[in-house]
Amino acid sequence: MSSKDSATTTSGSGDIRRSLDLLWGTGERATRGPKPALTLDRIVEAAIELADREGIAAVSMRRLSTELGTGTMSLYRYVPGKAELLDLMLDKVQGEAVPEGEAVPGTWRGCVEGMARGHAALYRAHPWLLKVNHGRTVLGPSAMRSFEVVIAPLRTMGLSDPELLSVILTVQNWVTGHIRMEVDTVEATQETGMSDEEFWGSQQPFLERAMLSGDFPQMASLSEDTFSYEYDHFEFGLRRLVDGFAALVEERAASGDGGGRTSACEDE
Repeated sequence: MSSKDSATTTSGSGDIRRSLDLLWGTGERATRGPKPALTLDRIVEAAIELADREGIAAVSMRRLSTELGTGTMSLYRYVPGKAELLDLMLDKVQGEAVPEGEAVPGTWRGCVEGMARGHAALYRAHPWLLKVNHGRTVLGPSAMRSFEVVIAPLRTMGLSDPELLSVILTVQNWVTGHIRMEVDTVEATQETGMSDEEFWGSQQPFLERAMLSGDFPQMASLSEDTFSYEYDHFEFGLRRLVDGFAALVEERAASGDGGGRTSACEDE
């Protein structure tokens, strides 16, 4: 297996210029040879479908050629290898978080909530994203557009531009952590064949003895519904996150320090 067919899961780990050429459509296109039987979009879509079904580790140029019913070497006419393919996959799915033509809420509150729910939906639809190292993101059209559409509403917060970026990162990182817990729970069930109810039920006799021992009075005092699956921890956390941003917005508005941007008073 060549290095091009390696199981890399780090964005931006391939030929950055080639990834950017493919993302932005600036690369040279072949003008000779037989008419291509595939398209770059179809290859990327097939890779995403495979990753959705079997995880990102299952995606290789060899496996993808089998999925598409073509020779492995023919794929290299479109994309150099898996590292660059991964960059294209990431930008492609990023477009789902901000669908073309869909209005973004004009208030910063609506924008933050929309970002959080959109990011959560993206990771739930494509759990393999949690296995990818996003430390170095190659910025393609979808990634750029996702930033473009939220900047205007977020600027009504009256914060500096670095702070606006921090708002975006805070929301994304919080959502990623929450969804990771969801996905890990699902994967644990699939890998062990044991449901959550069975897993915690097997520990119940030991936990009951621990609670009766008197060594854990605070844990023993918790209500029976403390760990209920019905409680919406995502919405609770999102509300508190927005409330925290609102406190900063009000503080800046009261002090008159708006970071050089429009005051958020009109958004309150």
